[in-house]
Amino acid sequence: MNAALAAAASLVAVAFGLSTLDRWLRRRRPHELAWTVSLAMFAAGSLALWWAEATGWGNGAFRAFYLFGAILNVPWLALGTVYLLAGTDIGHRVRGWLVLLSGFTVGVVLFAPTKVQVTGTELPTGKDVFGVAPRVLAAVGSGVAALVIIVGALWSAWRVWRGRTPSFGVARTVMTPRRLVLGNVLIAVGTLVLSGSGSLAGRLGKDRAFAVTLLVGIGVLFTGFLVASSSPRRRAD
Repeated sequence: MNAALAAAASLVAVAFGLSTLDRWLRRRRPHELAWTVSLAMFAAGSLALWWAEATGWGNGAFRAFYLFGAILNVPWLALGTVYLLAGTDIGHRVRGWLVLLSGFTVGVVLFAPTKVQVTGTELPTGKDVFGVAPRVLAAVGSGVAALVIIVGALWSAWRVWRGRTPSFGVARTVMTPRRLVLGNVLIAVGTLVLSGSGSLAGRLGKDRAFAVTLLVGIGVLFTGFLVASSSPRRRAD
């Protein structure tokens, strides 16, 4: 069941990523490229989880899952929020720092010594395998970035609901505000679900909690994206 859930999450992430990639290829808007990178990482993390659940955990699978599923995916998703709310100039600056931090993170996670050999069929915790540095990166990467997405989505939804523009970085007129509000709320909910594996672990177990939250969270995010992006918009004169 856990392998099936992880495989389903991978398929949803791939479909979501292909949607954002298609939009970026047609329009070349930077936030859609950031989302595409993030969703490729979501797919990689889900695939690592699926592989480990189907064949057993090893150091390679755990490092891939930890890197793409616990650290890097949410910050790149948050970069899309920064582009939408703060504009291209600030977004480019944040992207430059994020590229550097991502490279640093890859080096830390791939070469960090492990306390134990990762084996078996149960997902280990970061504190059981890694020292301080990878765990701090995971806490900052997932926590801060998730806060940016949630606050940004709810703030944008509130502004649209009050009849204002959804951001102060991009001038545009929203033609169907209710749909955009609903889409932003769904994006915030999806991000909350993705960060909720810890609260479910006690009831479902670590493996099942991660698989469920990955599938449900990415599904809700995809729904929010479809709802929000289907609202017709035009740039204000």
